[in-house]
Amino acid sequence: MRAEPGQVVAGRYRVTGRSEGEVGLPAVDVQSGARVRLFGLELPELLVPGHPVGAPAPSYGPRLTARVAQVAAAAAAHPRLLRGLAAGPEDEVLWVAEEAVGGVPLERLAGNGPVSPYRVAEIGADLAGALRAVHEAGLTHGNLTLRTVLVCEDGAAMLGGLLLGAAEEELCAALGGEVPRRVYETRALMLGPLAERWAIDAGAPADTWALGVLLYRLLTGHGPYPEHDLPTLLAAVRDGQHHPADGCGPLRPLVERLLRPDAAARPDAVAVQRELRDLLAFAPEPGLDGPPGSLLPVPRPEAGPLVPRPGGGRRPGRPTDRQGPARPPRVPPKLLGPLVLAGVLVLLCAAIGVIVAVAG
Repeated sequence: MRAEPGQVVAGRYRVTGRSEGEVGLPAVDVQSGARVRLFGLELPELLVPGHPVGAPAPSYGPRLTARVAQVAAAAAAHPRLLRGLAAGPEDEVLWVAEEAVGGVPLERLAGNGPVSPYRVAEIGADLAGALRAVHEAGLTHGNLTLRTVLVCEDGAAMLGGLLLGAAEEELCAALGGEVPRRVYETRALMLGPLAERWAIDAGAPADTWALGVLLYRLLTGHGPYPEHDLPTLLAAVRDGQHHPADGCGPLRPLVERLLRPDAAARPDAVAVQRELRDLLAFAPEPGLDGPPGSLLPVPRPEAGPLVPRPGGGRRPGRPTDRQGPARPPRVPPKLLGPLVLAGVLVLLCAAIGVIVAVAG
């Protein structure tokens, strides 16, 4: 699944750099000139359960390419959704192309420990908006993880991985055939015990459940379910036995509703986005001057990163000096003695004048 710079893969994409891991392989579309990111999905055709030894292996490249093209055509445009472009097989790899944007993988940022609740709320609101667009197009994302989210320089979160997730699920179905156990074994081999990919239901409720898992992971630094092996994970998900949400702060009520086993009891993407925006409307503002540790609730815009205000955290429009009526200037100490003496002489002369006037 390696491609070198200058190599053209899937007959369309020229690789322009080395692989950057979770953000894909940088490339350019030779037809349009657009910059893209490539993700390679290996096609293990010889691992088909029950495939007889020596028989020609079926090719799943065209099937997966058709499925990806169907999803790409149905997907709606949204400012927080990375646009999936196309897919094409080459040898034993299916190459999936996605638009390239500058950003840092959320997985890398989350590796530094728990994220503050209001920053998580911002990220969650962006992702809920992207999921809303996916669901309104009649699609399920199915691939919402730390690895498929990019955080841009302005703080916005971008959701990718739509086409890659569709290709992975189609491959699992193709390899597993009509036997559910085989599909399960194929998914277990391909995906591993990553909670976000193992919702017990399908469709849009699976995506909002995965969003709840992601928010919990960002807020606490670990997943809400045990992930050391798949059977234990699936049992906990089925029974609704997640770790306590004590570390989720003001997002705890929402996270707990998103993780409910009953899909009908979970909020949809529209309700999640609305609730997170309401929370952000009066989020504590960092960097305001005031007593140490004080955070004053102030109205906020609907979107945008939580950043300290310019000018060292002062409120916009607040004067740096006190304003009010002008005060008389202070008298220098060296002039204070002579001024007092002069005042005494003036009073003495006035008194003598009064006496002379009265006596005369």
